[in-house]
Amino acid sequence: MVRDLQADTPGELLVGTATGDDAAVWKLDDDRAIVSTADFITPVVDDARTWGRVAAANSVSDVYAMGGRPLFALNLVGWNTEVLPTSLLGELLAGGQDIATAGGFAVVGGHTIDDPEPKYGMAVTGEVHPGRMLTNAGLRAGQDLILTKPLGIGVITTAIKADVAAPEVAAGAIESMTRLNDVASRVAVAAGATGCTDVTGFGLLGHLGRMAIESNVRVTVRFEDVLFLPGAVDLAVDGIMPGGSRRNLAWGSEILEPGSHDDVRQLLIADAQTSGGLVFGVDPGVVDGVLAELAESGHAASRIGSVADATPSFVLD
Repeated sequence: MVRDLQADTPGELLVGTATGDDAAVWKLDDDRAIVSTADFITPVVDDARTWGRVAAANSVSDVYAMGGRPLFALNLVGWNTEVLPTSLLGELLAGGQDIATAGGFAVVGGHTIDDPEPKYGMAVTGEVHPGRMLTNAGLRAGQDLILTKPLGIGVITTAIKADVAAPEVAAGAIESMTRLNDVASRVAVAAGATGCTDVTGFGLLGHLGRMAIESNVRVTVRFEDVLFLPGAVDLAVDGIMPGGSRRNLAWGSEILEPGSHDDVRQLLIADAQTSGGLVFGVDPGVVDGVLAELAESGHAASRIGSVADATPSFVLD
């Protein structure tokens, strides 16, 4: 939809709409570039402050996915003033501020509109060195793929809304959604990664599949090496699955080679994430060090597959 919206491509625009990347990047000089992104979501949990933290972490993630550092953000709010009290809005914004404080960036304003369904997110501005930015077109043949957070958020948030998620399952999902991707981004850049994206609404299949297309490579993902949040697989087997994940699988069927994996496994790979982790490629020789550093910082990361020089596709092994 957006490929034809950009009439021209100024030389300063390093990343625009052409590849469907996580954020735009505008070069200022040889050492500095601006990263710009915006995102907002509807409530995924009942507690307003927790929702604010999840939404803010989700919004700023796009800056980290480009290898950047967030500088400041503007709040984006849709609020039903006839139904929801302003005190609840205050809690929501406080959750966003919690994430800004943790991420070391400032919230400098924003905009609110009346909306029957509440929404919250941020427009975030960051910076990155033009020579060290990560893009979704940067995967290289011979690299191994690292995923920095377990999958299953879409399944579990659907279960939370249906009131069938056990408290410990819901708590695990919230902890994952509110974990920033700042450390994962720094680890990826330091390890020499060039291709990266965050795994959000289009699932691992959608986001990594798009990387395969834009990087002109084949990605192979070993299902048994992909980590899932506790409870997610059992809920999926019981039929708990968001509509977005089913749409993701329908889109991804064009490039997916599912092998012998059944529909549930395919849907889990396509599961729509909120504030998911990063997926990036690194040389095999540094994988153990990358995983050790991520584990030391509290990440449940894993090597999930590899990249090869072949017709773009997503092979589920």
